[in-house]
Amino acid sequence: MKIIKKNKKIRSFRILNINFGPQHPAAHGVLRILLELKGEIIKKIDPHIGLLHRGTEKLMENKTYIQNLPYFDRLDYVSMMIQEHGYCLVLEKIEGVNVPLRSKFIRVLFSELTRILNHLLSLTTHALDVGAMTPFLWGFEEREKIFSFYEKVSGARMHAAFFRPGGVAHDLPLKLLVEIYIFCKQFSSRIDEIEELLTTNRIWSQRLKNIGIITKDFAEKWSLSGIMLRGSGTFWDLRRSNTYETYNFYNFKVPVGLSGDCFERYLLRIEEMRQSINIIIQTINLIKEGPINTRKFQMKFKNPSFKYDMEGLILHFKRFSRGFKIKSGSSYVGIEAPKGEFGVYLKSIGENKPYRCKVRAPGFFHLQCLLQLSKNIFLSDLVTLIGTCDVVLGEIDR
Repeated sequence: MKIIKKNKKIRSFRILNINFGPQHPAAHGVLRILLELKGEIIKKIDPHIGLLHRGTEKLMENKTYIQNLPYFDRLDYVSMMIQEHGYCLVLEKIEGVNVPLRSKFIRVLFSELTRILNHLLSLTTHALDVGAMTPFLWGFEEREKIFSFYEKVSGARMHAAFFRPGGVAHDLPLKLLVEIYIFCKQFSSRIDEIEELLTTNRIWSQRLKNIGIITKDFAEKWSLSGIMLRGSGTFWDLRRSNTYETYNFYNFKVPVGLSGDCFERYLLRIEEMRQSINIIIQTINLIKEGPINTRKFQMKFKNPSFKYDMEGLILHFKRFSRGFKIKSGSSYVGIEAPKGEFGVYLKSIGENKPYRCKVRAPGFFHLQCLLQLSKNIFLSDLVTLIGTCDVVLGEIDR
């Protein structure tokens, strides 16, 4: 009896190289990633930046200090006023200026509103990437309310340029604090509604749990910060660890995770919004009347009646266009932005413009660790991973 052996076909996979982004809706900006796939498994990724590059840090060397301020609104264009905050603090540190207490409270108030603004976009667009559309619609309705507060203090809905060296540009409009208080009281229930849709949702938890696990050692080695660091069990929040402005006045909690996966980071962002509401309400109770800017960085005029005198008007134009000067020196200030530690290094040689300005963007460090986190995961999990890293290419590819 002759046994005939059948040739079994061995299934083989060839390596496939494809582009993810920049046109992909889950690429969160102009992020382009070259993927090396074996079936649906990612073997290697190569993040490409450079499509948005504006040379912001180089441009700042040719502008006066006040002209440089709006550039910071356009770095992380989801956390506008917090970026301004870091720039103002480093100027004040070099000059040794003590900012009035009322302006400190106003800064903290809008910094925490901006933190909510950032987390709302991060969470809802992440949910949209995974397949949940309703939180996106609910979250953006709340963002519009915060944009109205931006508009009332600065005239602009996004790029406010409201924080100024030495304080803020204008005092708060009448009854604005009442409106912010009403917003905070109703916003807690909006967070509850988003959690009802997502936190206990079986599909959401399966898509996020045990994906993108970051260990404590990995997070510290790769210089991660913010929620990417705290989600792995490290207590590090610059509002507590290296406090600035009036954060030492407040009683608030810093949420810290354990598992270090995408679901843990989602929960931390939810809790941070609740803590931001807590800080805002405490600020409304603590804020008092007083000056909103020091005179150190403002123009000084010999003729106060320049509005009615042509020569005085010319003098005003010359002095304002030249800007103020700060003393020689260099310094670095890091603040707790919604995405992590946002730092500004500034060097002055006593002129009216910086000699060097360098920005530490937290998203840059989070993007580079994608290379390690995405090995041997499914293509669909990459979308979840990018969403939970909360990258914005404005600050990364500056």
